[in-house]
Amino acid sequence: MGLLPPARLDRDRAFYPVVAIVIASYYALFAVMGDSTQALVLESLAGAVFLAVAASGFRSSLWLVVVALAAHGIFDLSHGALISNPGVPRWWPEFCLTYDVTAAAYLAWLLKSRRIRLPPDSRSPFGARKDRLRNCRPTTRGRPRCDRRTAGPIIARRVTR
Repeated sequence: MGLLPPARLDRDRAFYPVVAIVIASYYALFAVMGDSTQALVLESLAGAVFLAVAASGFRSSLWLVVVALAAHGIFDLSHGALISNPGVPRWWPEFCLTYDVTAAAYLAWLLKSRRIRLPPDSRSPFGARKDRLRNCRPTTRGRPRCDRRTAGPIIARRVTR
């Protein structure tokens, strides 16, 4: 992460979800290196969960990616007790825990300080969508009129004869 702020590689919304997916795939790589089919199956299942959360976080709210990165750090703490993977280096869980928690905290800071732009309908954590009609203006008949594509108001003109 040392080169990211000056190089501005993390400006795109897709960067941190991809990082979460890649991080989750390392344990499957270690299972292949350790020649353990059982570990590969279990690591692939665990990786699929993180992949699903990262993908849904990309589509709805990057706060889900913060949760995925932090959860992967917690997973690193208990990984050895849950899955026996002979290919994992001894130092890896502590290293990965440190990176995951740091990346989650940094992404949370970027989101909180609005340095990464959020999609218009996911301004709050966990993709809670706000009412799209709140900025609409009432027309002469009392019903609000809004543009469905942008959820912004359409100015209704009065027809005079």
